[in-house]
Amino acid sequence: MAAGTLYSYPKNFRAYKALIAARYSGADVKEDPAFKFGQTNQSPSFLEKFPLGKVPAFTSKNGLNLFESNAIAQYVGNKQLQGETPEAAAQVQQWINFADNEILPSACTWVFPCLGITQFNKQETERAKAQVTKALTVLDNYLLTKTYLVGECITQADISLACNLLMLYEQVMDPEFRKPFQNVNRWFTTVVNQPNVKAVVGEVTLAAKMAQFDAKKYAELHAGQGGQGDKKKEKKEKAPKQQEPKKEKAKPKAKEPENDDDDEPPKPKESKDPFLAFPKGSFDMDEWKRTYSNLDTEKEALPYFWSKFDKENYSIWQCEYVEDLSDNLVFQTCNLVSGMFQRIEKMRKNAFASMIIFGENKKSQIGGVWVWRSHELAFTLCNDWTVDYESYKWTKLDPDDPAAKKTINEYLLWEGDFGGKKFYDGKIFK
Repeated sequence: MAAGTLYSYPKNFRAYKALIAARYSGADVKEDPAFKFGQTNQSPSFLEKFPLGKVPAFTSKNGLNLFESNAIAQYVGNKQLQGETPEAAAQVQQWINFADNEILPSACTWVFPCLGITQFNKQETERAKAQVTKALTVLDNYLLTKTYLVGECITQADISLACNLLMLYEQVMDPEFRKPFQNVNRWFTTVVNQPNVKAVVGEVTLAAKMAQFDAKKYAELHAGQGGQGDKKKEKKEKAPKQQEPKKEKAKPKAKEPENDDDDEPPKPKESKDPFLAFPKGSFDMDEWKRTYSNLDTEKEALPYFWSKFDKENYSIWQCEYVEDLSDNLVFQTCNLVSGMFQRIEKMRKNAFASMIIFGENKKSQIGGVWVWRSHELAFTLCNDWTVDYESYKWTKLDPDDPAAKKTINEYLLWEGDFGGKKFYDGKIFK
């Protein structure tokens, strides 16, 4: 019987695979209580055994060192989990690969921005949703007449696939999204409520509402991690602007999506919202953001915007970055935009923007379209917001001008000719 020590952080869905397998097989697998992610796995002794420094990792009592969750799960599992016959074993491996190749990449793309782990990319998220839908449709058809994926009892195929689906079911697959996949839902709830699974995972609560990108959480988790371009810009600022007392202190970076940081971020001093000096108008900024985030951009979000936009009390601006980016790698240019978003967090309630990074390494550009309450250049309304805006040329757009409307639509869709510029990536401020 296998025995050994598992190294991981709490609530790691990848580690769940091995821990559940061990309960089914009776393997003596203990988690290292002294393990601290970011410290233990960077120590020389750990890296000597596991050079990548990744977890979960496992050391058996006879000195075998294993990394990769599926390999560990196979080692600590038993014949029932692995497949009793060569045919069953091949099917088990098939569904494990399906879980890792067809489900997991799209699950991470969709869910990680909601946890603040990665930046939101609307196009990538929509593609991820489509891929999840496609994979679940295949799975739902397969499970029409089956209780488990292989044979008549749980195998590692069920365990691994359920673990990879866990974040989707808990975070973003709300009742409406789940509705077409009744066979998958039945199978998933059956698996996660098995005693050996529940003992590891705990009570699984299915999402009642689809989680959205949390820009504030992302800014907190990634504060102070801008690229070289951000650092160059910050050096140019005058001392008073670097020492504003109202700015939030940076939180440490979250190392993994399940490694929750329970410390409360320092609360900034209260300050009056500069937008309160202007009429509220009829445009519901929160509703627009929800519409843009959740509905089809071209068919639903754009018609909503143009039918609801209050041009008397709100304005639309185009920006173009004017400083030299010829030394920048494209990821550094992306970091310039992310850094700007972090520093103007308090604008978020009354402003929306779609920023696009164009070009490639050493040939990048930044452009964007902004919407905010009032017809003033918003960045000048508060000293906290002046850090980046002078690096851009700002032009107020006339929403009644067909050419301006075309520009706005292109930036909201992330599709168009953009004056001949090549789209690389986009970032939304909302």
